[in-house]
Amino acid sequence: MSSHSGVQVKLADVHLCCQGCVDAVNTALMSVDGVDSGCDREKGTVTFTANDATTARMALDALAAAGFYGKSDNTQLTMRAVGDLPEGKVNSLKVSGIHNCCAPCCEAIKGAIATVDGVSGDTAKPRATTFEVTGNFSAAALIKAFNAAGFSARVE
Repeated sequence: MSSHSGVQVKLADVHLCCQGCVDAVNTALMSVDGVDSGCDREKGTVTFTANDATTARMALDALAAAGFYGKSDNTQLTMRAVGDLPEGKVNSLKVSGIHNCCAPCCEAIKGAIATVDGVSGDTAKPRATTFEVTGNFSAAALIKAFNAAGFSARVE
């Protein structure tokens, strides 16, 4: 990582099980001009320096769009919450945009799903970024479980 001054953000608990995950994070961050980054796969951290807060926000949004989530050490620059979640219990949700490059990613996704009360099944498979979750469960609880496992996703 370069030593230029700017806004630094460190994200913890990002899902980084393999080099494919690291490469996907780096690709997402390299898509934003003015960002230097580094991943520590062992610790599950992503650290980046951006030219300014606006650029840092763009980097966080790029990571979310790539299917990753992390807890920020910068209270002014955190991952955005998923908007437009169905309220109450749902019977089925289509999940999309989640990072899922290999079998261990899929295992982590299924592990997160298993923590949600009321889920009875899912169609997640390795390398599939879109799948369905079924049961009688809270969409917000599902997103919270994905976030806790280091993933970001959209639901409908």
